[in-house]
Formats: sequence, C-alpha cells, structure tokens
Amino acid sequence: MTYTADFSERIEAMHRAIKEAKHIIIGAGSGLTTAAGIDYAGEDFSREFAPWIERYGFKDLYTSSFYHFETKEEYWAYWAKHIWFSRYRMGATELYKKLLRLFPDAFVITTNVDGQFELAGFPADNIFATQGDYRWFQPASGTPKILIDNRDWVMRVLPFIKDCRIPTEMLPLMPDGGVVAMNLRVDDTFVEDYRWHRQARRYTDFVYGASQGKLLLIEIGIGYNTPGIIRLPFEQMAQKFPDTTLVRMNRDNPEACLQAIPRFIPFTEDIASILDQLR
Repeated sequence: MTYTADFSERIEAMHRAIKEAKHIIIGAGSGLTTAAGIDYAGEDFSREFAPWIERYGFKDLYTSSFYHFETKEEYWAYWAKHIWFSRYRMGATELYKKLLRLFPDAFVITTNVDGQFELAGFPADNIFATQGDYRWFQPASGTPKILIDNRDWVMRVLPFIKDCRIPTEMLPLMPDGGVVAMNLRVDDTFVEDYRWHRQARRYTDFVYGASQGKLLLIEIGIGYNTPGIIRLPFEQMAQKFPDTTLVRMNRDNPEACLQAIPRFIPFTEDIASILDQLR
C-alpha cells in the first residue's frame, strides 16, 4: 500500500500516476462542494436565508431541507431560494474549473446535486450524477419518468417571495398539471429518467474499458454517508484491477476500508492546495 506522511512524496507519487494513466475516473462527494466555497452554513447562507432563519430557526441549508412547511406556498418559496442558492447563484467555482484543466478527459461519478461539473465545462456525456440535480423537477409520484428544467421558474418566482411565501398561482406544476417534486434521491419515487440510465451505462462501459489498463481513481470529499456508491466501489476496483491507483482526498476519513490495495495515496490536506501542486 502506497503511503507516506510526507506531502511532497505523495504529490510526486500522484504526479507519476497521472502521467502513466490511460484512464481517469473522478469520484466526488459533498466535501468537494464545501471546499469549492458552496457553504451550506456560512455567511452566504446567513445573509440569503435571513428571513427563514428568523421565522423558522433554520441553522443550515441541509437540515432546513427536511423542514415540514404548513403550506405549499411556504414550501416552494423556500425551495426556489434553495435551488437558486445551490445551483444558479455562483456559476462554476474555481476549484471545479481547476479540476477540468487538470483532468479534461476524466469520467466523473458524483453524489453532488449542484451541477458544478457541468457548469465547469466537463462534457455532459462524461458525468454520472447518481443522486439527481437541483436543476430538475420530477413528478411527485415518480411517474411518468420525465424531468423538466426548473431554471425559468426559479428566476421568475424569486422576486415574488414575500414573508417566506410565493403567490398560489406561481406554484410549480408538471406540464400535465401534476404535482412536482425535486429530482433528489430521498425515497423510491426518485425518477431515473433516460438521461440517468444513459449515463449509468456510459459509466459502466468506461469502467469496463479501463479495468485492464492503467487506471487512476481520484476520490474527493466522500465520507460514510453513502459509501456504497463511490467510496467502497473505488476501493474494490483498486484492489481487483491489475494496474489501478486510488488517490483519496479526505480531511476526516482518509483510511481505506479494504486491505491489500496495492497503490493507495491518501491526502488529508486542503483540496485546492493539492490540486495547485499538480499544475
């Protein structure tokens, strides 16, 4: 197992792995979004959600998303602001742009729902967002398996939010008049539409094609919330594929769960600082 406490030695080992790799897969979780500056509990949240903090006692954007609002007008006022804050407000962040400059041909699998890889310029065909995207509405029932883009609705209703509510006539609906929900995986109504299945197949095909060559797995900011999606599969690939290196960037949980991973390079240092050393 490759490991050294010396930062420069680990950077050099990663340099070699990048140079030798024929295929690169990036696996990203919430730690990358936080490092990129999309802070769900910082000054931006306190400023933009001040009315909700005062009225409902919200502490951060994650826990507030589970709040049980009494009316649909309150619920969708909050979600209009939430979607704007997380998906449309900032555009592409510099950290994601930096990843694109370093790894323009990488395939991305991510549990993040903020669309940052797409915004940064990664090809849509090379992104598999397993848990959904703030960009999409879906039928609340889970059927039919269609998604609709919500950007126009969000931008239209934001100016009409008053007292943490929107007018009843501005509540979002599916094209057939049905009830909408966010396309976020929270239960078995989550819509996996044709795009989701297409990208799942592309990811599987990419992994298969890379399995016998020199493969570099770069895992960033993934803890133990949903380890079965990226963290553990990456370790299994690094253990079983003959010429694979796993790089893990994780401040709190850099350790490997599986034993006998031949090439493993963990980092606990700041993600931006690591990427700056790779230029």
